Amino acid sequence: MSAPQAAPAAAHRRLTQTEADAICLRHDRLWQGRPGGARAVFSHMDLSGLDLSGRTLSDAAFAGATLVGTKLAGAKLDNAVFFGADLQLADLREASLRRADLRGCSLRGANLCGADLFEADLREGAIAAYDRVEGFRRLEHAVAAAAQGASLIGANLQRTKLSGIMAVRADFTDAVMRDAKLVRANLKQATLTGADLAGADLSHADLSGADLTDAVLVGAITASWKVETAQLASALTDEPAGLALSSQSVNDMLRAHALWCETGGERGRPSLFDKADLRSLGSIRGLNLTALSARGAVFYGLDMEGVQLQGAHLEGADLRACNLRGADLRGARLTGAKLSNSDLRDVHLGPLLIAADRLLAADLTGARLKGCDLSRADLRRAVLTDADLERANLTGANLRQAEIEGANLLGVQGIC
Repeated sequence: MSAPQAAPAAAHRRLTQTEADAICLRHDRLWQGRPGGARAVFSHMDLSGLDLSGRTLSDAAFAGATLVGTKLAGAKLDNAVFFGADLQLADLREASLRRADLRGCSLRGANLCGADLFEADLREGAIAAYDRVEGFRRLEHAVAAAAQGASLIGANLQRTKLSGIMAVRADFTDAVMRDAKLVRANLKQATLTGADLAGADLSHADLSGADLTDAVLVGAITASWKVETAQLASALTDEPAGLALSSQSVNDMLRAHALWCETGGERGRPSLFDKADLRSLGSIRGLNLTALSARGAVFYGLDMEGVQLQGAHLEGADLRACNLRGADLRGARLTGAKLSNSDLRDVHLGPLLIAADRLLAADLTGARLKGCDLSRADLRRAVLTDADLERANLTGANLRQAEIEGANLLGVQGIC
């Protein structure tokens, strides 16, 4: 005799906006330590199309929930559990999902532009449904987190667990994916232009047809990955980019240039680093490198805090992920330079006085400054024409008389 069949799984209960708001209010009370608080539990409920934008729902439970088209932009969802949830077409722009459990989720077509998924878990997971006879019964043995067609432009995926994820045709443009786990990930035809994959584990990942133009692959683990039809033009790897110089010779040249600056040309000599790969230096913190010529040079990841680069020629240079806090770049030429995700707090990018009646403005025409922290930066008279400042932080920055015509200011913080 055959085993009895389990009763049909209970359907997800559809919540109204009023009911969802009430649950969120009790969650707020819990976090504020006020009477009447309770953790938000939306597990196995249907919240499709509801508006939870900007809500504080850290540690909330969404396991198995249906959130198709749900508005969660700017929501705080740190440590929330979305195990097996359906987040198709959900709006998660700028949401904070740090250490969230997204195993087995469907993120098809979801918008996660600028979202923070630091150490989130998007690995495969088994999905179960509640049954009155058997309790929770497994529906599928294992379901990989699915992000087909999802938009993760500029998202923070640092140290995120993405092993086995299905992300065909997903857009990871300029995403920060350092040290992410992407073992066996299906990234066919994904857009990874400018993505920072330094130290990421891409073992056995399928990147067939993917676009990795300008991506950072420094220290990435690429054993048995599939990239035969991928676009890897100008990707930054462990191989020297451009002119390879020994760290000793570069150090000697930099110190000779610094001495030349400090003695007004009496000692030392100016140095030329056009198209040189300077990553081996690790740090040039505090050096006086006024008027340095380093067009198209690679500085990626260097500690350049407090460096003096007044009037320097840095056109087309790669300064991504650099620490330039407090650096003096007055009058520097940075047209077309790559500075995405760099620390530019307190940086000096104002005009350089070169004569009693002549000022040389810093030129950042067409520069890429996505996700940069420019808090309290001096940008007086700076030329930012056609620069890309998407998601940059300009809190407290001085933009007096700056030229910003044509600049991309989408998601910029700190300016009206």
